[in-house]
Amino acid sequence: MAKVIMVQGTMSNVGKSLITAGLLRVFMQDGYKVAPFKSQNMALNSYITKDGLEIGRAQAMQAEACKIEPSVYMNPILLKPTSDIGSQVIVNGVPVGTMPAKEYFSYKTKLLPEIKSAYQKLEEQYDIIVVEGAGSPAEINLKENDIVNMGLAEFLDAPVLLVGDIDRGGVFAQLAGTLLLLEEKERERVKGLIINKFRGDKSILEPGLGMLEKIVKKSVIGVVPYGDMDIHDEDSLAERLSSKGKKGMLNIRIVRLPRISNFTDFYILEATEGLQVQYVMQVSDLMDADLIIIPGSKSTIEDLLWLRSSGIEAAIKKKVASGTAVIGICGGYQIMGIEVEDLVGAESTKTVRGMELLPIRTEFQKEKTTKQVKGEICNNNGFFKELGGATVQGYEIHMGVSRREGQALAKLSARADTKEIFDGCIQGTCMGTYLHGIFDNKEFTDRLFRLLLKAKGYSGEELETPDMAEYKERQYNKLAQLIRDNVDIKMVYGCMGMRHNI
Repeated sequence: MAKVIMVQGTMSNVGKSLITAGLLRVFMQDGYKVAPFKSQNMALNSYITKDGLEIGRAQAMQAEACKIEPSVYMNPILLKPTSDIGSQVIVNGVPVGTMPAKEYFSYKTKLLPEIKSAYQKLEEQYDIIVVEGAGSPAEINLKENDIVNMGLAEFLDAPVLLVGDIDRGGVFAQLAGTLLLLEEKERERVKGLIINKFRGDKSILEPGLGMLEKIVKKSVIGVVPYGDMDIHDEDSLAERLSSKGKKGMLNIRIVRLPRISNFTDFYILEATEGLQVQYVMQVSDLMDADLIIIPGSKSTIEDLLWLRSSGIEAAIKKKVASGTAVIGICGGYQIMGIEVEDLVGAESTKTVRGMELLPIRTEFQKEKTTKQVKGEICNNNGFFKELGGATVQGYEIHMGVSRREGQALAKLSARADTKEIFDGCIQGTCMGTYLHGIFDNKEFTDRLFRLLLKAKGYSGEELETPDMAEYKERQYNKLAQLIRDNVDIKMVYGCMGMRHNI
């Protein structure tokens, strides 16, 4: 039977996902077969597994950290918010409906068998499973029928590490207050405290650590500083979206849609030296753009209407008229078309005029398309002709079907199917695609940089994307070393009942 340890947090965004990923990489480096597990995730960033099932992007990242294929068993329940009070509910990788929070609160107890079954599948294959909680275990109004924090820990008989975020301030109160609100049997499960996102001189913090340990009768087993690594998860969303980026030869502006999803599409751009990548919500921020990207959206029609009312649509069309390149990904691709029609109530019951930058018409359907695909760019003329023949792979995840009236972008096939399909559309300096992860394809992105650089008078050879696989490997190893240097790993093994020579 697999050993288990659980990482919980004093609140959302304390860094649970990265602490989990770091522990996974440490255990893997120590020779164990390891896997992540999160019974229920709430996120707009998702990932499609090789068998076409949808899970939280954080669990895909964690699987990557321990060098295993992401599986739906790692995240059997995914909630994708569609409004302030409701979410699309995805069970075992497949949508089962959209529910307001109150309805889901009653419904979720029916999902316990699915959670148990998924965990047992992992338990059969791995030596150690690192479980991630969600939000806070001290949300006393939500503790009834808990399936993701202490309720899950009790079912799994899992020791718990409790993580607090010092960067937000009040970390001692976070940790002590959380423990105070737990029941006695729950407090007994907490085997150690971790203070995350520390900056400065640790010696100044140490007196407080001693006082905290006396108050809560728990050991602080780690103080983890900010690390020099580039690993992104849900918790890093706000920080990244507000960054101004580094100065560069090319200015890439990603429209910060109110319901932006799958921003992981742009990690490789942020990791490339010589680019300034910035998420923008104001017309003035588009003025110096060499490339404008309209990203994915969980609510395409509402974000299209926001683009129109904010003046950004008009600004983008003006930039296109002057020769600026625009690329739409998934929902952004739909937004760039002639119209978006939703007669099935997938998001609304509207038919809305699109930006009219691409000759496509999108019709929403009740069934979601989820699949991994690969192929090559088939366009060989016009502004984007240098991209012709570049190989690409990634995944599709969308509700609509877009009917093209012009030039396709790529010829693709699904991972488990040899049938070829044509994806996307190109017109002038505008391009759209359903392919998430398209920028992770080095040949495609390097050619794109080359044509954009030439348009600015450069030779075209000044920029090159890093090898994504090698780049990520370095980041995960840095994360593991950060955990080893700042967390009592021997104690972590001990609370799982394991002895390991460190």
